[in-house]
Amino acid sequence: MSDFQGIWVALVTPFRNGEIDFASLDRLLTKLLEDGVAGLVVCGTTGEAAALSQAEQLAVLDAVLQRVPAQRVIMGLAGNQLSALLELQREIQRRRLAGLLVPAPYYIRPAQAGLEHFFSTLADAAEVPLVLYDIPYRTGVRIERETLRRIVCHPNIHAIKDCAGDAETTMALIADGQVQVLAGEDVQIFNTLCLGGAGAISASAHIRADLYVRMQQRVAQGDLQGARRLHYQLLPWMQAAFSEANPSALKAALALQGLIDDETPRAPLLPCTAETRQRLQEVLTGLVR
Repeated sequence: MSDFQGIWVALVTPFRNGEIDFASLDRLLTKLLEDGVAGLVVCGTTGEAAALSQAEQLAVLDAVLQRVPAQRVIMGLAGNQLSALLELQREIQRRRLAGLLVPAPYYIRPAQAGLEHFFSTLADAAEVPLVLYDIPYRTGVRIERETLRRIVCHPNIHAIKDCAGDAETTMALIADGQVQVLAGEDVQIFNTLCLGGAGAISASAHIRADLYVRMQQRVAQGDLQGARRLHYQLLPWMQAAFSEANPSALKAALALQGLIDDETPRAPLLPCTAETRQRLQEVLTGLVR
């Protein structure tokens, strides 16, 4: 089984003058690697993949692969037209990388049997491991617990990004041991790690990734008191980071830190409000080195 243990960062896509800002992207990658993250997830929700053309998505992936070892890069693969996804999957798999992050098809809300068919078809075609992305509040469809347990038995599905908010399902998947369970809701990282989860795919870990890494390491070492202190140190920032539609607040925070250009997400997402920006400034003042 591929190892997705640790803190993976769901990478933003920086923009400047409406185009991808590759210089800012490189600065972010340098910082996150120095902070010791396990790897990067490219063109997921936080990366605004839905607002990028396929050519732009592949350009971001190629830029990241030039800077980051392939075994530390996961690429998002999302959509609701299966044939188009299979074609994009083939294109992505011409590159070496750690895996593909795949959510359920959005909007069409297939039945449970349809979800099994969708994931098994992509898994059958996989030349790199798949990470199932369970995020019903974005896709519009809930993958039931027993459906999930059947889907993740596929040998090409190695992990799950768990954003469903169902603690019993989280525990069942961890106990089954078929896949590595990665927290996808940042405020649940500590809980998931304590339950035996492998790590997290985190958006807020752009800021002070070293503390997220340290929290994960302390749980692994059995230092739950130390990990708990780090969780509560990070909690106000996690809450602020998602106070508006992701990644509006996160991008504002990164701009406040001088890590990216102060440019808004692509429409229809809007820049965060002045009130949120003030809250971010106050939270970051107490958090940043």
